[in-house]
Amino acid sequence: MSTMGTLPAALGPVTELVGRELEAAMLRERLRDPLVQLVTVTGRAGVGKSRLALEVVREICGEFGRVEVRDAGAPDTPSALADLADLAALPALPAHVEGRQESGRVLLLLDGCDHEARPGASGALEALAGDPRVVVLATAVEPLGVYGELLLPLNPLPVPGPVRGGAAAADPHELQEVASVALFVRRARAADPAFALTPENAGAVAEICTLLDGLPLAVELAARRLRLLPPHLLPVRLRDRTTVLSGGPANAPGRHRSLAALAEWSCRGLDAPARALLEWLSVYEPGFGLSAAGLSAEPAVDTLMDRGLLVVVGEERGELRLAVSEPVRSAARDALAEAGGEDAARDAHAERYRTLVGSAQAGLRGTGQEHLLRELAAEGANVTAALRRLRERGDAEAAAALVLGCRLPWLVQGRLREGLEWCDELAGEGGPALPDAVRARLADLSGAFALALGDPQEAVRRHRHALALGKGVGDRRQNALVSAHLGAALLEAGDPPGARAVLVTAHNALEAMGVTGGAAGAAASLAGVLRAEGDRRRAQELLDRAVEALRRSRDGRGLAGALRREAALALDGDEPARADRALREALRLYGSVGERTELPPLLEEFSLLLMRTAPAQRPRTVRLLAAADTLRAATGAAVQGEWRSAAERARTDLGARLDWTDFALAWAEGVRMTASEAVAEALSAPAPSRRASAGPAPEDQSLTPRQVQVALLVSEGMTNRQIAARLDISEWTVVNHVRQVMRRLGCSSRVQVAGAVGRWA
Repeated sequence: MSTMGTLPAALGPVTELVGRELEAAMLRERLRDPLVQLVTVTGRAGVGKSRLALEVVREICGEFGRVEVRDAGAPDTPSALADLADLAALPALPAHVEGRQESGRVLLLLDGCDHEARPGASGALEALAGDPRVVVLATAVEPLGVYGELLLPLNPLPVPGPVRGGAAAADPHELQEVASVALFVRRARAADPAFALTPENAGAVAEICTLLDGLPLAVELAARRLRLLPPHLLPVRLRDRTTVLSGGPANAPGRHRSLAALAEWSCRGLDAPARALLEWLSVYEPGFGLSAAGLSAEPAVDTLMDRGLLVVVGEERGELRLAVSEPVRSAARDALAEAGGEDAARDAHAERYRTLVGSAQAGLRGTGQEHLLRELAAEGANVTAALRRLRERGDAEAAAALVLGCRLPWLVQGRLREGLEWCDELAGEGGPALPDAVRARLADLSGAFALALGDPQEAVRRHRHALALGKGVGDRRQNALVSAHLGAALLEAGDPPGARAVLVTAHNALEAMGVTGGAAGAAASLAGVLRAEGDRRRAQELLDRAVEALRRSRDGRGLAGALRREAALALDGDEPARADRALREALRLYGSVGERTELPPLLEEFSLLLMRTAPAQRPRTVRLLAAADTLRAATGAAVQGEWRSAAERARTDLGARLDWTDFALAWAEGVRMTASEAVAEALSAPAPSRRASAGPAPEDQSLTPRQVQVALLVSEGMTNRQIAARLDISEWTVVNHVRQVMRRLGCSSRVQVAGAVGRWA
């Protein structure tokens, strides 16, 4: 089919592109480039390649003398492509209408160059390559491999990140800015005009878009389902199998009418090894590593990645994180189940991750801690899937061993409630029959989770239960470790004398047995007891020994905990600079291992110190307190009464000293911070010993980082418009920042602002 100036109705109605502004702009520019002859839009099935291509051609068709559109995947593909070699000989538009560039160039859209159509399309394109007047726009799952081909990869739409505080805390306004959610909402309104994104359904919509990997076709089919199911029930249907979605338009290609058909079409032509590997990998949760899956030298991996069936979803320390894309994963699992191979695949998967966690234990308390904790965090979903499989097949001891192996990873990741539930399920009343030694270790682990959740009394009860179970086992090492954990819980519960009695015995026993890490942890807790009793000298001596031992063993997380106690001792002795150094090192250590549980209280400790040593850093302090609040909520941990009161007093004081708008803005910025961003924010604060002349003067330190940037650019003589362009913000936002800068610096003109900035150096 051809056109001069407009596109035929057979191409369908004009559709709004959602979240494709950048790709559309890139495609327009490439097609307008006189040196470009072939652009191929690549991407997996259902990602929107055809729609993007059609809409861009619609926009720029008037810039070409002739536009030809061919469906390479149509049943009559050979005849549809047979005359393409003569395309350039077709008469071009002899003239142009107003506003359109006269051109003898021909634009050919060749859609769906996949499977059986691929050889014919490649041959036709090679025949056209000699005529510079022909510009070809092709769509295909894989590159066509034709000389001179420029690629425009099209990925699924971005999906929402993890919702802080759970689905109930999802903010509709923030979610609406995510492209996959925006597409869902628009298509949902087409199906049900009364639909709106609300606080009640926002979490469900975010989960739907995430389950569907942001694949536009899948998102649109899911939105149509709102005619039958309310939003909160739709994710339940999709968690096990996304291929249940169907109901695409009757005039759409067959592969676009259901996700089952789309998956079948996507896998068409795969050889047996690639198909077998795809089915085997379908039992893996998204985000697995090649090494974890044992695929370092698997040749079929490249085939699956080329077809978009195996996709990269991230990277961790140089290793790619992979996933079988939806809906192919659901379809492959169905095929595996029909062939009777799903149980064997899930058993092999469970054994692989059981081995992974078991082999990591030796390094988790030493030199390999950082790498292993991050690897296990990245593989967290697969470890949980392996645990569920062990439970399903009734292998209680193997499940218990896996849970016990997850002690440190889950504490670091903040998976506290989940860990507590697994311990109770396996070791509680009515649970499976387990040896007393295993039940004792599970009870001890449950106490650690209870303490991390902010319930020291419950932790004490659980640790005592663990000791009672362990007495009949006779494992002196384990009983000493449990006693050390009990002592730490008693200290947090406000019973220093009880803690001292337990910790002294545990510390001596662990030292005698050469359990270095356990002895150091007990020493750090005992130092806390001595501090509570007012014996700072002995507390410092014990803590110095603990810190030295933890440094030697390279236990970064344990060292960070000891450094927090060292900072508290330093503050008792009015040594803020020493406390600052200890807290900064602890922040760096927590950042290196991806800590989630102990990071929030550390951020609060650092914030309170910052208020004391750098009161002009109030906006930064607000951001850190907000980040601590939000990160703690994600773990489900409660705040101890003493710290709750201190944090509330700090917030009240900051709110009184800052303009309400500035406080609200800083708090909102802190709420949005990730753990790593919060650590970076804290570490960028000025140290107590830093001289004021080394940076902005005291009066300007109450400026936000953005306001400091604006003030510096004002001092360079830039206009508001130039500043807006430099910082990529609106001109109106610059005006507001300039007003705030002038108010805070006590300036009445931009010249005075420049003078104030000059005094900073």
